[in-house]
Amino acid sequence: MTASLVNSEKDGLEALPDSARRVALLLRECGHAKPVVLLPETGKTSAEAAAGLGCEVAQIAKSILFRRRKDDAPVLVIASGANRVDEKKVEAQVGEVGRADAKFVREMTGYAIGGVCPIGHATKPVTLIDADLFALDSLWAAAGHPHAVFNLSPQELAALTGAPVVDVALRDA
Repeated sequence: MTASLVNSEKDGLEALPDSARRVALLLRECGHAKPVVLLPETGKTSAEAAAGLGCEVAQIAKSILFRRRKDDAPVLVIASGANRVDEKKVEAQVGEVGRADAKFVREMTGYAIGGVCPIGHATKPVTLIDADLFALDSLWAAAGHPHAVFNLSPQELAALTGAPVVDVALRDA
């Protein structure tokens, strides 16, 4: 199956789920011209999203939310879909973190797990971008809904988020 393009010129924003429509409008406000894409199947995992888009798993810019222990601040790590995140590397950047449950993710971001967009959060997170994403020309990130994604370059991701680019990948010793 291939993804279906949905944009304001073709189908109208009303064709998008509410959370994806909100992201599409935010992207438009930021000057991002590429449309939100609806996947025929869920994109909850990097492998599912890559299969639906016909791209490499590494091109999926997955959003992983942690809870910083000292102040309960949301910590968003945008990582390559091919990488596991090394929590020790994240902690070296932001302090001790713990797992975020589905309720915390929804409250802090405004999105459900599987649809967490890199931007437009209810509470602005501390954000880190996986340096490995910069080896790629094209990325796909969640657009507020488990079936919605948008295309961007690593440079656009950094510009949209204002986040530092760091090594967060778990590497074999």
